[in-house]
Amino acid sequence: MFQEYASYDAIGLATLIRQGEVSPKEVLEAAVLKAESTNPALNAIVSALYDHAHERIDTGALSGPLAYVPFLLKDVHHALKGTPMSNGSALQKGERSRANAEIVERWLAAGLVVFGKTNTPEFKLSPTTNPAVWGPTRNPWDVVRTPGGSSGGSAAAVAAGIAPLASATDEAGSIRQPAANCGVFGLKPSRGRNPIGPDFRWELAGLSTSHVITRSVRDSAAALDATSGPEVGAPYHCPAPGGFLEALSEPSRKLRVGLCVERQVFGREMDQACIDAVTKAGALLEQLGHEVEEVATPFDEREAMRLCMIRIAVSFSGFAEHLVERYGRGAVLRGFEPLTRFVWSAGKVIPSAMFEGTRVREHDITQSMARFHERYDTLVTPTLGCAPKLIEEADPTAADVRLAGLLASPLVRPVMRLPRVIDRLIDVQVEAMVDRVPYRTSLANLTGQPAMSVPLHWTENALPVGVQFLGRFGSERMLLQLAGQLEVAQPWVDRLPIHAR
Repeated sequence: MFQEYASYDAIGLATLIRQGEVSPKEVLEAAVLKAESTNPALNAIVSALYDHAHERIDTGALSGPLAYVPFLLKDVHHALKGTPMSNGSALQKGERSRANAEIVERWLAAGLVVFGKTNTPEFKLSPTTNPAVWGPTRNPWDVVRTPGGSSGGSAAAVAAGIAPLASATDEAGSIRQPAANCGVFGLKPSRGRNPIGPDFRWELAGLSTSHVITRSVRDSAAALDATSGPEVGAPYHCPAPGGFLEALSEPSRKLRVGLCVERQVFGREMDQACIDAVTKAGALLEQLGHEVEEVATPFDEREAMRLCMIRIAVSFSGFAEHLVERYGRGAVLRGFEPLTRFVWSAGKVIPSAMFEGTRVREHDITQSMARFHERYDTLVTPTLGCAPKLIEEADPTAADVRLAGLLASPLVRPVMRLPRVIDRLIDVQVEAMVDRVPYRTSLANLTGQPAMSVPLHWTENALPVGVQFLGRFGSERMLLQLAGQLEVAQPWVDRLPIHAR
């Protein structure tokens, strides 16, 4: 038995296999054993694909930089032909994908071996991972707490050592939030860096992108090398410098860092641990030779979240109508959770003028951030305004659920079409969201710039707290270089939760 499995990152495992020190079968069996022993406590994996993984190993020699490394796919968007994908919804539980997503094709070409699908909220619409169809995923640092969302299953599995890397998507922070909650590394690439299709309904008007959650920085860089580049029909383009893994071995230049240490997020006091995390990160950056200057938040975080919510609602309403055509309106209404019905209903009544206004404001904010990056290479903030919350605190309250159900009612829909009512509904939803999970991540989805959450701090009771770094559009090489520096100066890879030991 390959007992050291969980102590290796993906590149480490691939190297051992390539050198013949351990066989692909041994590595896969170690991953399966870890999943079987750990997942019952965490509920991170919702579909085991062990037979599929063994068949992939048996069918012939795999090539690529990550050949034979066990890999988990998020159970939404990342379709793998012939395997189950519920999208976190009772409506689609038991269905099987008819084709591979383009990014999945690239992960397979890199030699990765998929052995399971990870838990996600229904249609990745929530910052927590507690879908009605699968139940909550639990944080491996403390199982009564949430791992965040919507890539909570992937983050929990990586933190627990089930897999060295797992796929993730990010629409308003869904890579960075769970990475912060689980003490692992999460990079959201620039818009257009990684493929979205061939089903572009998932791209949510440019908000969504895909990548991986990892324990080591070099695994994230290697995965980005394997997947980056344009796809057929890509709606966005990002300059492709390539060589992300190679960049980690290059000397990092002195950076100009804007450090945001404000005590409030959305008008609410942040946990002291989040402020401490950023303050200590600033001191570490200075020790590494970077120029650090305290700055105020260079954007309106409430407006950024509001714009994201409008665009998600409108985009998802179109996706929901596609599901209606496929399953029938009654089945969709019965299958959707209350929050999903609310998002669908809100999206249908938001007028085109309001939606177009979000695009104009998005460009204004993007220009504002571009001006900020004329002076600063990176903006540093807390990833979240709080340490990982108790599951019941992070989930919608009973009042939120009743409100969502009421607003989704056809009887109320005529009132919802009134502009002032729509504005108020959006504001109420923003307030409800930040009460549950005060996050600082949605800006990068609006602007398309890359951002990462780095696990640099833990609370007194051993809960992880992430620090977010934002870079100018297309600057993943700089961010990864900086993350590599931080990883060497303050290692986190060997700091493991109890469920990874």
